[in-house]
Amino acid sequence: MSGAEERLRRLLGGEETAWLVDRVHRRLEQGRPPTGTVTLATATPGQRRAIEVLLGRRAGAGASLSVSLDDVDRMLRDSGVTDGGLREAVVRLRGPIRDLAGENAAQAAAWKRAFARLDALVADRSELAGWRSWLESTGVVRRLTATADEARTSLDRLAAVLARLPSPGLPLGRLAAETCGDAHALDEGRPLATLGLSAVRALAGLPYAGEGGADARRAAWAAVGVHVDDLSSLVLCLGLPGDGHTPTGRMLSAAKAAGEPCVLTLRQLRRHEPPIPAGLVRICENPVVVAAAADELGPACPPLVCCGGRPSAAVWRLLELLARGGAEFAYHGDFDWGGLAIAAAVHERMGFAPWRFDAASYAAVPSAAPLTGGPCPSPWDPELASAMARRGVRVEEELVLPELIADLGSAPP
Repeated sequence: MSGAEERLRRLLGGEETAWLVDRVHRRLEQGRPPTGTVTLATATPGQRRAIEVLLGRRAGAGASLSVSLDDVDRMLRDSGVTDGGLREAVVRLRGPIRDLAGENAAQAAAWKRAFARLDALVADRSELAGWRSWLESTGVVRRLTATADEARTSLDRLAAVLARLPSPGLPLGRLAAETCGDAHALDEGRPLATLGLSAVRALAGLPYAGEGGADARRAAWAAVGVHVDDLSSLVLCLGLPGDGHTPTGRMLSAAKAAGEPCVLTLRQLRRHEPPIPAGLVRICENPVVVAAAADELGPACPPLVCCGGRPSAAVWRLLELLARGGAEFAYHGDFDWGGLAIAAAVHERMGFAPWRFDAASYAAVPSAAPLTGGPCPSPWDPELASAMARRGVRVEEELVLPELIADLGSAPP
């Protein structure tokens, strides 16, 4: 070891001066010059003595210890310990200085590239803008992925998934296989599935984090037409005509004759090919309407289908079979923003005439329940959404149950 190296380590390489070297090292990594003054709030006698030896003078009194970096730099140069002064000394003691600003800039650029494809998609999908901000504010992507490169792979796949949605009647495994090259990429517990589910909730107008149960997960995917499996996707109906030559047709015939509601799975409906001719089919939002109609009308109840909230893949499949059979639809639901969103989806896809689901019907029902959430249009009757915004109350379907049952009871056979 040379004499200069030995002097450097004696002056700045000990434990008592480590705090000073560390402070300067951090400054250099941050791209700041080793100038100005640094202060140690509570200095030990040993640390004070070490600075006095370093500078060749008293280091003041009191609990804190302040050191001029310019004085240290000058001393190192003038004494011949280091020609490059304090910067060179810190490099020799701690090793090369990292360019933290450059590293941070490179990392930021890598993360920007990771989101590039997803951001391009979101730019054309305004309904996802709030969700994209939520991804940023929560840092959920960085928690789920270890690096920007890993995130880019996941987010590119996520963009491919979202580009296919909504996609009525599509199995989740097929969606994953066609967009990600892996039929299990959207299986519960995988990072992509977590991100995908939050995006699906955004498309469905649901809270991005949402509930974690299997039922909530199935319902969220069903809202964009994707079914997790074809047995858990269900539809409730009453009074639909059946036939005597298909399994589903025989089930519907037996249920109609008994006046009992019938629950059909997506599996049954996917295997049923013939159209279902039913004339006018009324659609309700809540199962309570079906239960009351079965109790009061039994076998005399005309065709009635329940959405059960946001339509599942099974609901859409049944409505499509009915439409192919020439059915026309009349719709009633809850007078709240969620109810209007559900109705708007049905109206856009199937079309319907309002069944006591217009501005006049809304105004006729007393209610004091506050209307919450964000407004939604009502294209079948634009005045309805305006009336709801002005009045500010919600009217649940149960409040007009007697009128709905009366309508069903007076329908022509």
